[in-house]
Amino acid sequence: MCAGDDEGSLEQAARDFMAVRSRLFGIAYRVLGSAAEAEDIVQEAWLRWQTTDRTVVREPGAFLATVTTRLAINCAGSARVRRESYIGPWLPEPVDTTSDPQLGAERAEVLDMALLFLLEKLNPVERAAYVLREAFNYPYRQIADILETSEPNTRQLVSRARRHLSAERREPVSSSAHRRLLKAFVTAARTGDLAALEEILSADVVSYADGGGVRGASRIPVVGRPRVARTFVAYAPRFWPGTEVRWVEANGRPAALVSARGQAVALVTADVSERGIERVMWVVNPAKLAPYVASLHDVAPPHGAASPHDLHDLHGLHDVAPLRD
Repeated sequence: MCAGDDEGSLEQAARDFMAVRSRLFGIAYRVLGSAAEAEDIVQEAWLRWQTTDRTVVREPGAFLATVTTRLAINCAGSARVRRESYIGPWLPEPVDTTSDPQLGAERAEVLDMALLFLLEKLNPVERAAYVLREAFNYPYRQIADILETSEPNTRQLVSRARRHLSAERREPVSSSAHRRLLKAFVTAARTGDLAALEEILSADVVSYADGGGVRGASRIPVVGRPRVARTFVAYAPRFWPGTEVRWVEANGRPAALVSARGQAVALVTADVSERGIERVMWVVNPAKLAPYVASLHDVAPPHGAASPHDLHDLHGLHDVAPLRD
C-alpha cells in the first residue's frame, strides 16, 4: 500500500484518473494504432497509479500522461515485431469517433486511418513525440521530460516525423469532399464501373486489404490506377451482390460499413487529396471489425463482424486472378 491509501485517497485517485482517461487512451491509441492495445496500456497506467505514492505527485495528469506514453512506446516496440509476421497488410484498428470527435485530444490531428498507417513507419519515440505535439499540443519541454531526452532532440524528433509524413502524404481534402469521393468510389466499385473508378482514383493509388490471414484477402497491396480499377471491376460480382452499405464515421472521417446477411464484412476508408483517392483501406479482419461494430451505439450486439464461416461465398478481397497491365 502506498502512502495515503485510505478510502478517500483512492476515491480522489479515481477522480484524477477518470479526468484524463480519454486523453490517456488517445495518446496510447495514436502511438499504437490499436484500440485493444491502447485499452491495455490505460489499464496498466491505472494499476500503476494506484500503487504510486500520490502524495508526492503535484500534477496527476502530467504524471499519468508520462506513464502512458512510456508504456505505449515499449508496447510499440514489441508490436512492431509481432506485425512483421502479420499476414498481409496491417491497418490501424478503426474507432468510432462520433461521441468523442477528437478522441481526447486538444486537436483532431493524428487520428485518421491514413495518418496512423503512416505513423507505423516511424520509430516509436518519433511517433510519440509527433503525437504529443501535433494532437495534444504539449510543449517541447514537457515532451522532452516524458521521453527523457533534451528539448533540442525533441524538436528534431517532431521535425523528422513531419518531414517523413509530408513526403508520404498529400494534403487531405475537407470532410465533405472526402465523403463525396468515397461515396462515388463505393458506387463505382459496386457496379464495376471502370471509367468512373479511373476518374476518381489518383495515378499511383494503392489499395490495402487487412484480413490478418483470417480471410482470403490479398496479402500484397494493389498499386496503380489501372490495376486497382480493374481489380475492383473484376471483384464487383463476387463481393457486392447481397450486401448493404451503411455510412458511418471512423477515426473522424467518413467510412462505409459493408454488411452481408446482417453481419459486418468490411469497413472501407480512404485517403483523399485533391488528386483523388490516394489510398483505399479495407478492414476485413473480424478481430478489428467486431470491436468497431460493437461501439456503434445503434447496432444490436448480435450483429458483429462475420466469422470466416459466414463468408464462404464472399471471396477474399482482391483475391482474383492476376491482371496484366
